[in-house]
Amino acid sequence: MSFRRLLTVTRKELRHIVRDGRTFFLVTVAPAFLLFTLSYVFAFDVEHVSVAVVDLDRSSLSRDLLVTLTADDDVSVVTYGRDVDAVDDLFARGVVDLALVIPHGFARAVREGNVAQIQSIVDGSDAIAARQAANIIESRIGDFEVDLRRRQGRAQIGVTVSARAWYNEGLESLVSMVPGMMAVIMSMPALALALALTREKETGSFESLIVTPVRGVEYLLGKLIAYEMSGMFSVVLAWLVATVWFRIPFRGSLPGFLLLAADYLLVSMGIGLVIANFVRNQQTAMFLILTIFFVPSFFVTGLILPVAEDTFSQVLAFLLPTTHFITISRAVFLKGSDVFSLWESASILFGGGIMCVLFSLALFSKKLP
Repeated sequence: MSFRRLLTVTRKELRHIVRDGRTFFLVTVAPAFLLFTLSYVFAFDVEHVSVAVVDLDRSSLSRDLLVTLTADDDVSVVTYGRDVDAVDDLFARGVVDLALVIPHGFARAVREGNVAQIQSIVDGSDAIAARQAANIIESRIGDFEVDLRRRQGRAQIGVTVSARAWYNEGLESLVSMVPGMMAVIMSMPALALALALTREKETGSFESLIVTPVRGVEYLLGKLIAYEMSGMFSVVLAWLVATVWFRIPFRGSLPGFLLLAADYLLVSMGIGLVIANFVRNQQTAMFLILTIFFVPSFFVTGLILPVAEDTFSQVLAFLLPTTHFITISRAVFLKGSDVFSLWESASILFGGGIMCVLFSLALFSKKLP
C-alpha cells in the first residue's frame, strides 16, 4: 500500500466534502441537526396545562383546591365558566386543554365525610396530551386530598376525579394522529412539483423552454395549477383512507375541508417553487422538502404534543404550514368546525402561499446560469 496514494485520495475526498454543499451538510451538520430534532421524539412531557374552571360550589374549600392546582406555572386557570356548556366553545377554539367542574355541595360532602366527586373534561382531539393533562390534574387533586387529611386529622376523605374526554371518548391515539398526519403526507404533491422543476434542469429539457415563447409566469403557474389539481385528488383519497379504512369520525363539512386543504396545498407548493428556484438537482430539492415538512412536523408543530411554550418553538411552529393545517384537520374531523371558525389558520396559510408564489415568480428567469 502506498502511503502517498492514500494521502492523495484522502485529500481529494476532503476537498470534495468541503466544496459540495450537500455532502458537507450531511457529513458535518446533519448529525447535530438530527440529534436536536429527533431528541424531541422521546420527550413526551406536557409542560403546561391550560384549565377552564366551572366552580358551581363557590366555597372556600373549592378555592383552596384551585390554589393547590395552580401552585406553579405548570397549570394555569385561563377562564372561569358558569356552566359546562361554555366548555365546548373553549375546546373548539383551542383555548384550554382541560375543564374542571366542581359540583354543588362539594365542600358539604367533604365536611360530612361523603364522596366529593370532581369532573375533569379533556380535549380528546390530542389523545397523548389529554392523557397527560388528566394525570397531572388528578395527581394534584390527590395532593390536595392528602393535605386536607393532614389539616383535618382524618384518616380518609373521599375526593374522587371523574375523567371524561370530548371528541375522542376512548382517547385513542389513532383518532387524533390520523387527521394530524394528513398535514404531513399532503406535502408530497409539493415534493413532486419541486422534483419536476429540478428534473427539467438536470435532464436539459429546461434549455428547450428558453427558445419557446412561453413566459416564466405561464410556465410556473401552469405547473402549479396542474399539481394543485392533482393534489386535490390525493386529498380525497387520503380522506377516504381516514374515514373508511381507519374509521376516523368526520364531523365537519367535506367541501369546507377540501377548500382548506387547497389552501394548504397552495402554501406547500409555493415553498416547493421557491426551493426549485435555488437548487438544480432533485436530491437537494427532496432533502429540503423533507427537512421543512417532515422532520419538524413530528416534533414542533403539535402533532404529537402541544407546541412548547418557549419563544423559539412558538416562532418556529408559527412559520411551519403544517402547524396550522394540523389544527385545521383535527378541528374539522373531530370537532366539526367550519371554515369561518378556522379563519385565522386559513388566512395564515393563504397569505403565506401567495407570498411564496409571488416570490418564486420574481426569482424565476428563463436563462441558464
